[in-house]
Parts: sequence; structure tokens; C-alpha cells
Amino acid sequence: MARIDLTDVSLTFTLRKTRNVTLKEYLLKGLFLRSVNPKVPVRALSGVTLRADEGDRVGVIGHNGAGKSTLLKLIAGVYPPTTGTRQVTGKICSLFDIALGFEFEANGWDNIRYRSYLQGETPKTLAKKLHEIAEFSELGEFLNVPVRYYSAGMLVRLAFSIATAVEPEVLLVDEVLSAGDMAFHAKAYDRMKQLMSRSRVMVMVSHDLGSVEQLCNKAYWLQHGAVMAVGTPKEVVAAYKRSIAPPDAAHPVGAMMDADPAPEDEPAAEHAGV
Repeated sequence: MARIDLTDVSLTFTLRKTRNVTLKEYLLKGLFLRSVNPKVPVRALSGVTLRADEGDRVGVIGHNGAGKSTLLKLIAGVYPPTTGTRQVTGKICSLFDIALGFEFEANGWDNIRYRSYLQGETPKTLAKKLHEIAEFSELGEFLNVPVRYYSAGMLVRLAFSIATAVEPEVLLVDEVLSAGDMAFHAKAYDRMKQLMSRSRVMVMVSHDLGSVEQLCNKAYWLQHGAVMAVGTPKEVVAAYKRSIAPPDAAHPVGAMMDADPAPEDEPAAEHAGV
């Protein structure tokens, strides 16, 4: 049985105030000293409790920087929680950053193979899907061309076609429904609906509130890394819309910085990912 269970999960990254310095500056300015270059904790998620059982389709909404993508990555196991517990049962399929990791000197066919193997396919299982992936991408003879010659739209088409040729149990989706140009979008939307119907549990992050209402049976609204509302998509979307008014409409930074520096023994992270 597939299931996601996050209980009072928080995630804090530790950054230095001064970053991206040369070795000379690091040594001469004493940036290795805590008093000169203190650590700053950044709370990306705060006390999040989320549960999704077999058959649930969960939508996560919120402004840019609210912690939505970070939450998906925590569910996927990319980030371990700083506090709280994370339990995920079932094979995870993550559809975010789908255009990353291409071998640009290799052609489309080779990239289908490389990326499919990274998604857990074997030569035997891929043989059954290879031509279906190629056909769905509609790239034709361009699959024989090195990927570095592809336009951005062609690259997204290929990435989406590969990423969605899976049999998921726990499906994590981050804004993939906006893939490709308008001619490809309707086709991609139908493909995603089929993929969602095959998954046992789904969590979807999206700014498309209509898609959340249509595709999900439960919704969470995140703000500054904390859950503001949980309920049916219609209820949560309505509450979120009511909150979007000046001066609350724009939030330049979703995570919260603590005033006091973090303890010296707190682990550092290179990317905040919020």
C-alpha cells in the first residue's frame, strides 16, 4: 500500500552571510571565523504535517518561495527533515527538474536510454517503451541529432516524454503540466491525467489553481514554509485567493531567517532550494 506520512516536519538550511568568495579573500578577511562570517539558519519548512493515503491526489499551492518544491524534495528523500518524521511507502516517481541531466553531445535516442535507465528502467523494460516515447515526443528525425542543437521547446518535449513513461506508485509532480508549446500542451495534459490515474498516491505542486481543483481531492496551502490551510481543493483555493491582496500578494523570500546565528555544530547546506 502506497502512503505518505509527514508529522511535524521542519527543514532548516544553514548558510554563511558571505558566500562565493575566493580563497585569498577567505584567508585574508578571516571569513572562516564565526564572528566575521556567521552562519545564518534559513527555515524552509516549519511544522508541516501531511498525510496521503492510497488513492489520494494532493495539490500544494502557495506563492513563489513558499516551500512547495522543497516539500516535494523532502517527500522524495532529497532532503532529510531537520525535525519531525517522514515515512513514504511505495516506489517514488519524481517529475521535477525534468530537463536537467541531458548529455548534450548525445542524440535524442541515446538520451532516451540514459534518462530511462536513471528512472529505473532496464534494457528489457525500455525496449517495450522506446518507440512509444519517441512517437510521443514528435521529434522524428531530430532524435538522430545531438541534443545541443535542440530548441528549448524540443528539449522539454523530449524530457517530458521520457519522464512520463513510468509506472508510478507515489507520484510527485512540480509544474510539469506547463510543459512544451501550446500545440503540445493539450497532449501533455492528457498524458499527465493518465499517469495520475495509474499512480496510487500523487502530490502535485502547481500555480494553476484550476488544475488543482480538477485533478486533486485534497489541497494544502503553504506560506513561508508553514501550512496555512488543509481541506478540499475548492475550500483551500478559495482561502488562498482571499489572501492575495496588497500588501500580501508579493513575498520576495518564502523562507524565514532567524535573528540569531546557528550553533557551530549545525550542518551546512549549499543550496536552500526554496
